[in-house]
Amino acid sequence: MKLFGIGIDVVEVERIESSMAEFGERFAIKIFTEGERAYCSSQKRPAIHYAARFAAKEAVAKAFGTGIGKDLGWLDMEIVRKDSGEPELVLSGVGMAYAKQKGIAEVKISLTHAQHYAAANAVALGE
Repeated sequence: MKLFGIGIDVVEVERIESSMAEFGERFAIKIFTEGERAYCSSQKRPAIHYAARFAAKEAVAKAFGTGIGKDLGWLDMEIVRKDSGEPELVLSGVGMAYAKQKGIAEVKISLTHAQHYAAANAVALGE
């Protein structure tokens, strides 16, 4: 496999908390899949988990070199947990089509969070 791109992002947890307080469920529905919302909402501090997933989606967009837009939308990316606890990216829609077109075979992601910040990185690997 060859390296297609890498991305990293850091998010202030307070920024996500503020957006959720101001825009409520509209914000979450626009950015996060139903599965992501269910997972994050079930956690003790949902905003930390939402922030980590937000950072992961931004990191993937950077690794793809697209940003969030016509080639990769917020809901084209879902961050799920494997049975081992490892985060995994699941692509759909135009994001999946873009990955196939560019020969991106796999995207590895890593998430981390602390009290005030969440961060993620993404490594897109080509065939």
